[in-house]
Amino acid sequence: MTQLVSRPLRGPARGEVWDPFFRHCPSRELLDTIGDKWAMLILLSLEHGPLRNGEIRNRVDGISPKMLTHRLGVLAEDGLITRTSHGEVPPRVDYELTELGASVLEPARALYHWTVEHMDDVVAHRTDEAET
Repeated sequence: MTQLVSRPLRGPARGEVWDPFFRHCPSRELLDTIGDKWAMLILLSLEHGPLRNGEIRNRVDGISPKMLTHRLGVLAEDGLITRTSHGEVPPRVDYELTELGASVLEPARALYHWTVEHMDDVVAHRTDEAET
């Protein structure tokens, strides 16, 4: 297996592949981003079109304004969403999935549905473990 040396913002050398199992591979950062619960819920909330910050916060119950701002910035930096500022008073900013961001919806939806479908089993297991 080819191992990569960390090279920020550059792809693997010819013949090598991205490998999140390798601790220095930059793809681990993307895996961390899309695997984050807040990022996943934000991406799923944008599935049906652009939303404003407050609309996302209402859909993603429990996210703090600071965390929402941080996650939106990371998602925009990675090219998964766009941030569009409209020259209006009061100011209006919309967030929308990019084509790249839309491509992560299918696996995000699958993980979301798996979580919902198996939560009873996990709760039962946790209860059994706590009693032993």
